[in-house]
Amino acid sequence: MNKPETISQSTAPDEPKLQLPTIKTMAAQAEGGLQGAAAPSVPSVIRNFLQAKSSGRMADGAFATVMVVCGLSIFAIVLLIVFVLVSNSRLSIHAFGWKFFATQTWDPVSGDFGALPFIYGTVVSSLLAVLMAVPLALAVSIFLLDICPKFLRGPISFLTELLAAIPSVVYGLWGVFVLVPIIRDQVGPLLEKYLGWTGLFVEPNFGVGMFTASVILAIMIFPVISSISRDVMRAVPVNQREAVLALGATRWEMLRIGVLRNARMGIVGSVILGLGRALGETIAVTMVIGNHPGIVKNLFAPGYTLASVIANEFTEATGDLYLSALIEIGLALFLVTIVVNAIARLLVWAVVRGNPGSAH
Repeated sequence: MNKPETISQSTAPDEPKLQLPTIKTMAAQAEGGLQGAAAPSVPSVIRNFLQAKSSGRMADGAFATVMVVCGLSIFAIVLLIVFVLVSNSRLSIHAFGWKFFATQTWDPVSGDFGALPFIYGTVVSSLLAVLMAVPLALAVSIFLLDICPKFLRGPISFLTELLAAIPSVVYGLWGVFVLVPIIRDQVGPLLEKYLGWTGLFVEPNFGVGMFTASVILAIMIFPVISSISRDVMRAVPVNQREAVLALGATRWEMLRIGVLRNARMGIVGSVILGLGRALGETIAVTMVIGNHPGIVKNLFAPGYTLASVIANEFTEATGDLYLSALIEIGLALFLVTIVVNAIARLLVWAVVRGNPGSAH
Protein backbone atom coordinates (compact mmCIF):
# COMPACT_ATOMS: atom_id res chain seq x y z
CA MET A 1 0.00 0.00 0.00
CA ASN A 2 2.90 2.35 0.51
CA LYS A 3 4.35 1.82 -2.97
CA PRO A 4 1.77 3.90 -4.88
CA GLU A 5 2.19 6.75 -2.46
CA THR A 6 5.94 6.57 -2.85
CA ILE A 7 5.66 6.66 -6.62
CA SER A 8 3.23 9.62 -6.60
CA GLN A 9 5.36 11.56 -4.18
CA SER A 10 8.51 10.86 -6.16
CA THR A 11 7.15 11.58 -9.60
CA ALA A 12 4.80 14.49 -8.97
CA PRO A 13 7.38 16.91 -7.60
CA ASP A 14 9.85 15.97 -10.32
CA GLU A 15 7.61 17.10 -13.28
CA PRO A 16 7.74 20.83 -12.49
CA LYS A 17 11.47 20.58 -11.95
CA LEU A 18 11.88 19.23 -15.49
CA GLN A 19 9.46 21.80 -17.13
CA LEU A 20 10.24 25.05 -15.32
CA PRO A 21 13.87 25.31 -16.44
CA THR A 22 12.82 24.68 -20.02
CA ILE A 23 10.22 27.50 -20.03
CA LYS A 24 12.60 29.91 -18.32
CA THR A 25 15.29 29.04 -20.78
CA MET A 26 12.98 29.66 -23.75
CA ALA A 27 11.81 33.00 -22.33
CA ALA A 28 15.37 34.07 -21.70
CA GLN A 29 16.40 33.10 -25.18
CA ALA A 30 13.44 34.97 -26.70
CA GLU A 31 14.13 38.04 -24.58
CA GLY A 32 17.76 37.94 -25.52
CA GLY A 33 16.86 37.57 -29.17
CA LEU A 34 14.56 40.59 -29.05
CA GLN A 35 17.16 42.65 -27.28
CA GLY A 36 19.74 41.56 -29.77
CA ALA A 37 17.45 42.46 -32.69
CA ALA A 38 16.69 45.84 -31.20
CA ALA A 39 20.30 46.61 -30.41
CA PRO A 40 21.87 48.75 -33.11
CA SER A 41 25.32 47.36 -32.42
CA VAL A 42 24.36 43.86 -33.55
CA PRO A 43 22.81 44.13 -37.04
CA SER A 44 20.59 41.32 -38.26
CA VAL A 45 21.10 39.25 -41.38
CA ILE A 46 18.26 41.01 -43.21
CA ARG A 47 19.71 44.43 -42.41
CA ASN A 48 23.09 43.36 -43.68
CA PHE A 49 21.47 42.11 -46.88
CA LEU A 50 19.55 45.36 -47.43
CA GLN A 51 22.59 47.47 -46.69
CA ALA A 52 24.62 45.48 -49.15
CA LYS A 53 22.12 46.19 -51.92
CA SER A 54 21.88 49.55 -53.75
CA SER A 55 19.29 52.05 -52.55
CA GLY A 56 17.88 52.49 -56.11
CA ARG A 57 17.91 56.27 -56.03
CA MET A 58 20.01 56.51 -59.15
CA ALA A 59 17.73 54.15 -61.11
CA ASP A 60 14.56 55.93 -59.95
CA GLY A 61 16.03 59.31 -60.81
CA ALA A 62 17.06 58.15 -64.27
CA PHE A 63 13.61 56.66 -64.90
CA ALA A 64 11.85 59.86 -63.80
CA THR A 65 14.13 61.95 -66.03
CA VAL A 66 13.38 59.78 -69.06
CA MET A 67 9.64 60.02 -68.44
CA VAL A 68 9.75 63.81 -68.09
CA VAL A 69 11.75 64.12 -71.31
CA CYS A 70 9.24 61.92 -73.14
CA GLY A 71 6.35 64.01 -71.87
CA LEU A 72 7.96 67.32 -72.80
CA SER A 73 8.90 66.00 -76.23
CA ILE A 74 5.21 66.25 -77.23
CA PHE A 75 5.34 70.02 -76.73
CA ALA A 76 8.62 70.16 -78.60
CA ILE A 77 7.19 68.26 -81.58
CA VAL A 78 4.13 70.52 -81.81
CA LEU A 79 6.23 73.67 -81.54
CA LEU A 80 8.62 72.31 -84.17
CA ILE A 81 5.73 71.65 -86.57
CA VAL A 82 4.38 75.17 -86.06
CA PHE A 83 7.85 76.66 -86.56
CA VAL A 84 8.40 74.78 -89.83
CA LEU A 85 4.95 75.72 -91.18
CA VAL A 86 5.31 79.39 -90.26
CA SER A 87 8.85 79.70 -91.62
CA ASN A 88 7.99 78.01 -94.94
CA SER A 89 4.75 79.99 -95.43
CA ARG A 90 6.34 83.37 -94.67
CA LEU A 91 6.52 84.29 -98.37
CA SER A 92 2.78 83.79 -98.85
CA ILE A 93 1.95 85.62 -95.61
CA HIS A 94 3.93 88.68 -96.70
CA ALA A 95 2.50 88.60 -100.22
CA PHE A 96 -1.22 88.25 -99.43
CA GLY A 97 -1.70 88.87 -95.70
CA TRP A 98 -5.18 88.21 -94.33
CA LYS A 99 -6.68 88.58 -97.82
CA PHE A 100 -5.37 85.10 -98.52
CA PHE A 101 -8.32 83.64 -96.56
CA ALA A 102 -10.93 85.93 -98.19
CA THR A 103 -10.01 85.59 -101.89
CA GLN A 104 -11.57 83.07 -104.28
CA THR A 105 -8.90 83.19 -106.96
CA TRP A 106 -6.55 80.24 -107.25
CA ASP A 107 -4.35 80.79 -110.30
CA PRO A 108 -0.88 79.23 -110.06
CA VAL A 109 0.04 80.56 -113.52
CA SER A 110 -0.39 84.24 -112.60
CA GLY A 111 0.71 83.72 -108.99
CA ASP A 112 -2.63 84.79 -107.48
CA PHE A 113 -3.74 82.58 -104.60
CA GLY A 114 -6.73 82.59 -102.26
CA ALA A 115 -7.92 79.92 -99.85
CA LEU A 116 -11.62 80.82 -99.61
CA PRO A 117 -12.88 78.00 -101.93
CA PHE A 118 -10.99 75.44 -99.84
CA ILE A 119 -12.31 76.84 -96.58
CA TYR A 120 -15.84 76.71 -98.01
CA GLY A 121 -15.42 73.11 -99.16
CA THR A 122 -13.97 72.04 -95.82
CA VAL A 123 -16.74 73.66 -93.78
CA VAL A 124 -19.61 72.43 -95.97
CA SER A 125 -18.40 68.83 -96.30
CA SER A 126 -17.58 68.55 -92.58
CA LEU A 127 -20.90 70.01 -91.42
CA LEU A 128 -22.87 67.76 -93.77
CA ALA A 129 -20.91 64.77 -92.49
CA VAL A 130 -21.68 65.68 -88.88
CA LEU A 131 -25.39 66.14 -89.67
CA MET A 132 -25.51 62.67 -91.20
CA ALA A 133 -23.32 60.88 -88.64
CA VAL A 134 -24.62 62.24 -85.32
CA PRO A 135 -28.18 60.78 -85.37
CA LEU A 136 -26.94 57.33 -86.39
CA ALA A 137 -24.08 57.40 -83.87
CA LEU A 138 -26.34 58.39 -80.97
CA ALA A 139 -28.92 55.77 -81.94
CA VAL A 140 -26.27 53.04 -82.00
CA SER A 141 -24.84 54.22 -78.67
CA ILE A 142 -28.23 54.16 -76.96
CA PHE A 143 -29.02 50.76 -78.45
CA LEU A 144 -25.75 49.23 -77.25
CA LEU A 145 -26.04 50.79 -73.81
CA ASP A 146 -29.64 50.04 -72.80
CA ILE A 147 -31.52 48.01 -75.41
CA CYS A 148 -29.15 45.61 -77.17
CA PRO A 149 -29.16 41.94 -76.00
CA LYS A 150 -25.94 40.80 -74.41
CA PHE A 151 -25.07 38.31 -77.15
CA LEU A 152 -25.21 41.09 -79.77
CA ARG A 153 -23.48 43.81 -77.76
CA GLY A 154 -19.98 42.46 -78.30
CA PRO A 155 -20.18 41.89 -82.10
CA ILE A 156 -21.84 45.26 -82.77
CA SER A 157 -19.31 47.11 -80.61
CA PHE A 158 -16.46 45.32 -82.36
CA LEU A 159 -17.79 46.16 -85.84
CA THR A 160 -18.36 49.77 -84.84
CA GLU A 161 -14.79 50.14 -83.65
CA LEU A 162 -13.55 48.26 -86.72
CA LEU A 163 -14.84 51.07 -88.93
CA ALA A 164 -12.37 53.43 -87.25
CA ALA A 165 -9.47 51.10 -88.06
CA ILE A 166 -10.09 50.93 -91.82
CA PRO A 167 -7.44 52.96 -93.71
CA SER A 168 -8.52 56.15 -95.42
CA VAL A 169 -7.43 54.98 -98.85
CA VAL A 170 -9.72 51.94 -98.55
CA TYR A 171 -12.66 54.27 -97.89
CA GLY A 172 -11.62 56.24 -100.96
CA LEU A 173 -11.48 53.16 -103.18
CA TRP A 174 -14.85 51.99 -101.88
CA GLY A 175 -16.25 55.43 -102.58
CA VAL A 176 -14.94 55.46 -106.15
CA PHE A 177 -16.16 52.00 -107.11
CA VAL A 178 -19.34 51.69 -105.00
CA LEU A 179 -20.59 55.01 -103.64
CA VAL A 180 -20.05 57.18 -106.72
CA PRO A 181 -22.25 54.99 -109.01
CA ILE A 182 -24.96 54.77 -106.35
CA ILE A 183 -25.13 58.54 -105.87
CA ARG A 184 -24.94 59.18 -109.62
CA ASP A 185 -27.61 56.67 -110.70
CA GLN A 186 -29.91 56.12 -107.70
CA VAL A 187 -29.60 58.61 -104.85
CA GLY A 188 -28.95 61.66 -107.02
CA PRO A 189 -32.17 61.50 -109.08
CA LEU A 190 -34.26 61.04 -105.93
CA LEU A 191 -32.65 64.02 -104.20
CA GLU A 192 -33.10 66.15 -107.28
CA LYS A 193 -36.74 65.14 -107.59
CA TYR A 194 -37.75 65.95 -104.01
CA LEU A 195 -35.15 68.55 -102.93
CA GLY A 196 -34.18 70.13 -106.22
CA TRP A 197 -36.28 73.20 -105.39
CA THR A 198 -33.72 74.13 -102.71
CA GLY A 199 -30.96 74.51 -105.29
CA LEU A 200 -28.71 72.14 -103.33
CA PHE A 201 -29.28 69.09 -105.55
CA VAL A 202 -29.43 69.93 -109.24
CA GLU A 203 -27.91 68.53 -112.42
CA PRO A 204 -25.28 67.83 -113.59
CA ASN A 205 -24.47 64.97 -111.24
CA PHE A 206 -21.36 62.96 -112.09
CA GLY A 207 -21.22 61.12 -108.76
CA VAL A 208 -18.08 62.90 -107.54
CA GLY A 209 -18.67 66.08 -105.61
CA MET A 210 -19.29 67.66 -102.25
CA PHE A 211 -22.18 65.37 -101.30
CA THR A 212 -20.21 62.18 -101.98
CA ALA A 213 -17.30 63.45 -99.91
CA SER A 214 -19.71 64.26 -97.07
CA VAL A 215 -21.09 60.71 -97.10
CA ILE A 216 -17.58 59.26 -96.93
CA LEU A 217 -16.70 61.57 -94.04
CA ALA A 218 -19.92 60.67 -92.20
CA ILE A 219 -19.01 56.98 -92.35
CA MET A 220 -15.47 57.70 -91.16
CA ILE A 221 -16.43 59.85 -88.16
CA PHE A 222 -19.39 57.69 -87.11
CA PRO A 223 -17.33 55.25 -84.94
CA VAL A 224 -15.54 58.14 -83.18
CA ILE A 225 -18.79 59.84 -82.16
CA SER A 226 -20.49 56.56 -81.28
CA SER A 227 -17.74 55.16 -79.03
CA ILE A 228 -17.11 58.40 -77.13
CA SER A 229 -20.85 59.07 -76.69
CA ARG A 230 -21.31 55.55 -75.33
CA ASP A 231 -18.52 56.04 -72.80
CA VAL A 232 -19.93 59.40 -71.73
CA MET A 233 -23.45 58.02 -71.29
CA ARG A 234 -22.06 55.07 -69.35
CA ALA A 235 -20.42 57.56 -66.97
CA VAL A 236 -23.84 58.88 -65.88
CA PRO A 237 -24.52 57.52 -62.35
CA VAL A 238 -26.93 54.60 -62.14
CA ASN A 239 -28.92 56.22 -59.32
CA GLN A 240 -30.06 58.95 -61.70
CA ARG A 241 -31.50 56.37 -64.05
CA GLU A 242 -33.20 54.57 -61.17
CA ALA A 243 -34.56 57.82 -59.78
CA VAL A 244 -36.20 58.72 -63.09
CA LEU A 245 -37.67 55.23 -63.45
CA ALA A 246 -38.92 55.34 -59.86
CA LEU A 247 -40.93 58.44 -60.73
CA GLY A 248 -42.84 56.45 -63.35
CA ALA A 249 -40.93 57.49 -66.48
CA THR A 250 -40.74 55.28 -69.53
CA ARG A 251 -37.45 54.00 -70.89
CA TRP A 252 -37.31 56.76 -73.51
CA GLU A 253 -38.04 59.40 -70.88
CA MET A 254 -35.35 57.90 -68.66
CA LEU A 255 -32.82 58.09 -71.50
CA ARG A 256 -33.88 61.62 -72.47
CA ILE A 257 -34.04 63.08 -68.96
CA GLY A 258 -31.66 60.97 -66.90
CA VAL A 259 -28.96 60.12 -69.43
CA LEU A 260 -28.87 62.41 -72.46
CA ARG A 261 -29.44 65.58 -70.46
CA ASN A 262 -26.60 64.80 -68.06
CA ALA A 263 -24.26 63.63 -70.81
CA ARG A 264 -25.00 66.43 -73.28
CA MET A 265 -21.67 68.21 -72.81
CA GLY A 266 -19.73 65.01 -73.42
CA ILE A 267 -21.86 64.20 -76.46
CA VAL A 268 -21.18 67.66 -77.86
CA GLY A 269 -17.49 67.03 -77.20
CA SER A 270 -17.63 63.77 -79.15
CA VAL A 271 -19.35 65.56 -82.04
CA ILE A 272 -16.67 68.24 -82.09
CA LEU A 273 -13.99 65.55 -81.96
CA GLY A 274 -15.60 63.89 -84.98
CA LEU A 275 -15.71 67.28 -86.67
CA GLY A 276 -11.98 67.63 -86.09
CA ARG A 277 -11.46 64.25 -87.77
CA ALA A 278 -13.57 65.37 -90.73
CA LEU A 279 -11.71 68.65 -91.10
CA GLY A 280 -8.35 66.94 -91.51
CA GLU A 281 -9.33 63.94 -93.64
CA THR A 282 -7.32 63.88 -96.87
CA ILE A 283 -7.02 60.84 -99.14
CA ALA A 284 -10.60 59.57 -99.10
CA VAL A 285 -11.97 63.07 -99.71
CA THR A 286 -9.46 63.77 -102.49
CA MET A 287 -10.57 60.65 -104.36
CA VAL A 288 -14.31 61.51 -104.43
CA ILE A 289 -14.72 65.30 -104.12
CA GLY A 290 -13.83 66.22 -107.70
CA ASN A 291 -10.95 68.62 -106.92
CA HIS A 292 -12.20 71.90 -108.39
CA PRO A 293 -11.62 75.25 -106.64
CA GLY A 294 -15.01 76.89 -106.67
CA ILE A 295 -17.83 78.10 -104.45
CA VAL A 296 -21.17 76.77 -105.67
CA LYS A 297 -24.49 76.05 -104.01
CA ASN A 298 -25.03 72.74 -105.77
CA LEU A 299 -23.78 69.88 -103.59
CA PHE A 300 -23.41 67.61 -106.61
CA ALA A 301 -20.73 69.94 -108.01
CA PRO A 302 -17.04 69.12 -107.47
CA GLY A 303 -15.13 71.00 -104.83
CA TYR A 304 -11.95 71.18 -102.80
CA THR A 305 -10.98 71.08 -99.12
CA LEU A 306 -7.95 72.42 -97.29
CA ALA A 307 -6.50 68.94 -96.90
CA SER A 308 -7.29 67.68 -100.39
CA VAL A 309 -5.74 70.66 -102.18
CA ILE A 310 -2.46 70.08 -100.33
CA ALA A 311 -2.44 66.37 -101.18
CA ASN A 312 -3.41 66.95 -104.80
CA GLU A 313 -1.20 69.91 -105.74
CA PHE A 314 1.83 69.78 -103.46
CA THR A 315 3.89 67.74 -105.91
CA GLU A 316 2.89 70.10 -108.74
CA ALA A 317 3.97 73.28 -106.98
CA THR A 318 6.78 74.71 -109.10
CA GLY A 319 7.26 78.25 -107.79
CA ASP A 320 8.25 79.31 -104.29
CA LEU A 321 5.07 81.37 -103.87
CA TYR A 322 2.89 78.45 -104.95
CA LEU A 323 4.57 76.13 -102.45
CA SER A 324 4.39 78.76 -99.72
CA ALA A 325 0.64 79.21 -100.28
CA LEU A 326 0.04 75.48 -99.90
CA ILE A 327 2.08 75.40 -96.69
CA GLU A 328 0.07 78.34 -95.33
CA ILE A 329 -3.10 76.34 -95.99
CA GLY A 330 -1.55 73.52 -93.99
CA LEU A 331 -0.74 75.93 -91.17
CA ALA A 332 -4.35 77.13 -91.04
CA LEU A 333 -5.65 73.56 -91.05
CA PHE A 334 -3.22 72.55 -88.30
CA LEU A 335 -4.25 75.41 -86.00
CA VAL A 336 -7.96 74.85 -86.59
CA THR A 337 -7.61 71.13 -85.86
CA ILE A 338 -5.76 71.80 -82.60
CA VAL A 339 -8.40 74.25 -81.40
CA VAL A 340 -11.31 71.97 -82.33
CA ASN A 341 -9.79 68.92 -80.63
CA ALA A 342 -8.90 70.91 -77.51
CA ILE A 343 -12.50 72.14 -77.16
CA ALA A 344 -13.80 68.60 -77.64
CA ARG A 345 -11.46 67.16 -75.01
CA LEU A 346 -12.47 69.82 -72.51
CA LEU A 347 -16.17 69.10 -73.00
CA VAL A 348 -15.68 65.34 -72.62
CA TRP A 349 -13.53 65.87 -69.52
CA ALA A 350 -16.23 68.07 -67.98
CA VAL A 351 -18.57 65.06 -67.98
CA VAL A 352 -16.29 62.14 -67.10
CA ARG A 353 -14.01 63.87 -64.57
CA GLY A 354 -15.87 62.12 -61.72
CA ASN A 355 -15.51 58.75 -63.44
CA PRO A 356 -11.82 58.48 -64.37
CA GLY A 357 -12.11 54.99 -65.75
CA SER A 358 -14.96 55.65 -68.15
CA ALA A 359 -13.44 57.57 -71.01
CA HIS A 360 -10.18 59.19 -71.93
